[in-house]
Amino acid sequence: MSSLRNAVKTQRVKRERHQRQDRQHLGALEKKKDYKKRSKDQNQKKEALKLLRKRALNKNPDEFNYHMVNSELKDGIHHEHVKDEELVVGHVRQDLTYIAHRRTIERKKIEKLKAQLHLLEPDSEEPRNSHVLFVDDEKEAKKANPAKLLDTHPALLNRSFNRLRTSQLSSLSRELDDPEILKKITISKGKAYKELAKRIEREDKLRIMQEKLEVRQQLLKNKEKGGKTPQLVVEGTSTSAPVYMWPQERQK
Repeated sequence: MSSLRNAVKTQRVKRERHQRQDRQHLGALEKKKDYKKRSKDQNQKKEALKLLRKRALNKNPDEFNYHMVNSELKDGIHHEHVKDEELVVGHVRQDLTYIAHRRTIERKKIEKLKAQLHLLEPDSEEPRNSHVLFVDDEKEAKKANPAKLLDTHPALLNRSFNRLRTSQLSSLSRELDDPEILKKITISKGKAYKELAKRIEREDKLRIMQEKLEVRQQLLKNKEKGGKTPQLVVEGTSTSAPVYMWPQERQK
């Protein structure tokens, strides 16, 4: 019987106190295992900051570093020295292919998001496409009501996208009366706009990288062929590729 009692004791589920009713708004009560993880992470960060502070105090500002040779400061902006000898046309071509591929993917996702969010031209501009309605004779064409034929509201006739039917509009109006549904729609729409802005920014960065790689590829090809060195007109920046003026060579 004693062994049975001991077995029952070991099978008991360990219970921990939960958050009190008057403190439910503060979230779940932190358990000991959660506190230990948080405390350990905080102590590790303190030790890392202490070590970095110590290294910064003991650092010699006059100590030589190879990065001093491989970089320079121009107008307060740090520029890295890139050795053209280390680059090959094949390597640049591979990078260019990959960047072009990633840019194509981003462009397709941007177009898909724009189609979902209906970011099209203003209503003042003429629509690209026209919807032609066919009837039996001219008499019926004079009496025809486009809104009735398309089963939509007259205010939506000029829209070339997302032209909802009357049944869809009635169900949508009932859904918009619910504040929770309206709140969810607003939040999801805001997230979609943020994602679109980030993807547009990413596609622009990929475009700049692609332009810089194309210039680098042309320079390496010209060097391999032994042609005349082009003249640098505008230096490259973080928002634009460098501009070179190629010497005119007479074709034989």
